[in-house]
Amino acid sequence: MQNFEQELATLRAQIKAQRTPLPRPVDNPDLVVREKDLIWYEPADNPARLAPVLGTPIKAFELFLQEFVPGGSSDMQRHHHEAVHYVLAGQGYSEIGDRRYDWAQGDFVCVPPMMWHRHYNGSETAPVRMLIIENSKILEALGMNFRDSAGLLSWDELQKKRQGEA
Repeated sequence: MQNFEQELATLRAQIKAQRTPLPRPVDNPDLVVREKDLIWYEPADNPARLAPVLGTPIKAFELFLQEFVPGGSSDMQRHHHEAVHYVLAGQGYSEIGDRRYDWAQGDFVCVPPMMWHRHYNGSETAPVRMLIIENSKILEALGMNFRDSAGLLSWDELQKKRQGEA
């Protein structure tokens, strides 16, 4: 009985906290993440470099910087979350589903949930840099996020592979 009363008290405290008017106080008083402090890494299944923007009080979405070397690309992937790629520098194109979308500096590339997609640097001499904004944190908190990679396949190659598996 005492355990139930503790659980009920905890639930009531959580509900009371939810009724606190926004904005709620942030956990981290430092609200600026400096580019010089980002740590770049190269995922094993993705040839693009990524720098997650960590140490923020943001609970619902994630931020990344992404770079593609001249002539480079990302992997072919899909995921449950939505993603927006803002092109900070460079030009190229994306395969999203069975369509090609050209983009350049200042453009937004929107990727819906579970759409196979791959981004390509269209230049052989200049890198591409994108800011990625994705709602993966909220889905992760709900136990609903999922990521899948098909490696360096193009859309056409992915379709041929999937037909061969059927």
